[in-house]
Amino acid sequence: MPKVVSIHSYRGGTGKSNFSANLATSVALQGQRVGVVDTDIQSPGIHNLFGLEPENMNKTLNSYLWGEAPIEDTAYDVSENVHLKGDGKLFLVPSSVKADDISRILSEGYDVKLLNDGFRKLVKGLQLDYLFIDTHPGLSKETFLTIAISHVLVLILRPDKQDYQGTAVTVDIARQLKVRKLMLAVNKALQSMNFDALRQKVEAAYDAPVAGIFPLSEDLVQLASNGVFCVQHPEHYVSQEFAKVALQIME
Repeated sequence: MPKVVSIHSYRGGTGKSNFSANLATSVALQGQRVGVVDTDIQSPGIHNLFGLEPENMNKTLNSYLWGEAPIEDTAYDVSENVHLKGDGKLFLVPSSVKADDISRILSEGYDVKLLNDGFRKLVKGLQLDYLFIDTHPGLSKETFLTIAISHVLVLILRPDKQDYQGTAVTVDIARQLKVRKLMLAVNKALQSMNFDALRQKVEAAYDAPVAGIFPLSEDLVQLASNGVFCVQHPEHYVSQEFAKVALQIME
């Protein structure tokens, strides 16, 4: 049965899109058919990681939400872009980066019910095993929808007081919405920190499992969103951590 996986954070700057791209690719590397939808419509960017240039994005999630195209027509096969090896497939539904389109979304909004319908059509039309949703940070009706329909919710936080507080609110809402499986991921942790102690602290605070702890990596920063890190550096500690989280999602 296909799984919907939402990647969310209470605040911006957590590395959510980079995390989403690497985690989705890690699952695809296991021979799965994976789709990714960029629902961060106000500030899209995950297309850069998948090597999809804006001039080649003729149809986007915006096109679907405005009734201009079926959602299947907005999905791009980016498997070759990221040099994906094996039997897996990777598709991306990007959001428009055009200023007029972003302005229109901000001023007019859209029918969030269309998202749920679109997700179902996408899973069926592309015969997906997994659908990853890269959400917009914070809490909104769009966030509530994606959390409610998710089989797995991965909440990303940094070891930062503001992130701790915001994540607590998000965890409470996720439980009210009866999310099926909740996982936490700590990102941008200083390598000088005691990761075992950090894991215990976070798990005790939220009574939820920490799927992975990711260090603040200079190698990842140097890539500067020019590709998916786990494909370009498969033996790196960060890539191995993504692989571990991927296996937990696939359990």
